[in-house]
Amino acid sequence: MDGFMLWMEQHLMPMANRFGSQRHMLAIRKGLIATIPLTLVGSFFTLFQNIPIDAYMEFIAPYQAVMDIPSRYTMGMLALYATFGIASSLAASYKLDTLMCGILSLLSFLVTAAPPTRVFEDVPDVINAGRYINLANLGAASLFGAIMAAIVTVEIYRFFVERNITIKMPEGVPPEVSNSFIALIPGTVILLLFWGLRHIVGFDLNAFLSSLLMPLKGVLAGNSLFGGLLTVFLICFFWVLGIHGPAIMGPVIRPFWDMSIAENNEAFINGVAASDLPNIFTEQFLQWFVWIGGAGTTLALVVLMMFSKSKYLRSLGRMSFLPGVFNINEPVIFGTPIVMNPIIGIPFIVAPLVTTTLSYVLTVTNVIPMMAVRLAFTLPAPIAAWLSTDYSVMAGVLVVINFIITLAIYYPFFKIYEKQQLAKEMEKGTEAE
Repeated sequence: MDGFMLWMEQHLMPMANRFGSQRHMLAIRKGLIATIPLTLVGSFFTLFQNIPIDAYMEFIAPYQAVMDIPSRYTMGMLALYATFGIASSLAASYKLDTLMCGILSLLSFLVTAAPPTRVFEDVPDVINAGRYINLANLGAASLFGAIMAAIVTVEIYRFFVERNITIKMPEGVPPEVSNSFIALIPGTVILLLFWGLRHIVGFDLNAFLSSLLMPLKGVLAGNSLFGGLLTVFLICFFWVLGIHGPAIMGPVIRPFWDMSIAENNEAFINGVAASDLPNIFTEQFLQWFVWIGGAGTTLALVVLMMFSKSKYLRSLGRMSFLPGVFNINEPVIFGTPIVMNPIIGIPFIVAPLVTTTLSYVLTVTNVIPMMAVRLAFTLPAPIAAWLSTDYSVMAGVLVVINFIITLAIYYPFFKIYEKQQLAKEMEKGTEAE
């Protein structure tokens, strides 16, 4: 272990430092970290809405619409807030107008990700017809588009400002007025570019990425270990890039997942034993055996953070623990952040591949039954695995084993990242003094 840690310090950490200190990567990191208060507050409201107790769910049923508002306007619009934060941070590094760059980036993102939908009077359940924005387009599923919109917007704005291709006002005009006119030409170009790409050319980034994966549908949709590992790899890999993995993979793999758990459930109801069900790779298989705490098995990372020497990581870990137990991991994904993080990104991808392989082997050898029922995603993994496999104690034990394996895989990478974070905290402390 010491030799591996030394090798990472000598080879991985310098590369990660260069990558992390790159201007655009730093802006992405700052912009995502700025969303931590929103993800934490939103995650608790999501949890309160999905406590898997029938009596509780019946009690809150009349209030679900009201209770949904805080989570919908926090985590549900995460990409919108990230766009402004990333653009403002990048503009600050160039010494540009941060407010104007943030506003223009919001314009770019909204034009591409959330086109208004026309609703007519004869549509049921619509009070006032008009144009409406689908809030689902502003969440984490659009995060990659938010990152691209922020970076491209700031770079176009910088291009025009540095070359003085702007409208200049006479001396004596207040700066806020002057800055507005400076942004007029680059703002027009930015609007036309993003509007043209999305609505004239018809380019939809998420749909494009999903279409690229469609040829793999035959490989992904099956009971083979290779297909399961490829699914897990793509979901985690996309997350590290800032792309919502399930949103991209959904059109490709979700029909198979839904069909697989439905077939398993029907067979189970008809008396087939859980160990003899037809499908191994259901969404529940990944949810309970692999995604312990959320995609990337981040509960293990949260536990390591809780005892970190870094004040920031320790605080983030303790605040993320309760949501993580109930499989809500947005606070740690965007707070660490795991997005664009070459150090934590490695175990985020590798650990689920290892636990998927182990879980598959134990399933095909009949040590672990298959998933028979669909349960609420907020159930803690050991309990959910036990219930979903017809009360198999070994299924709950496997969750614990997978968690320990993941903890061991994350540990050396976490220590490297912790060392990097401690150096930043020490540097800030020295500057403060």
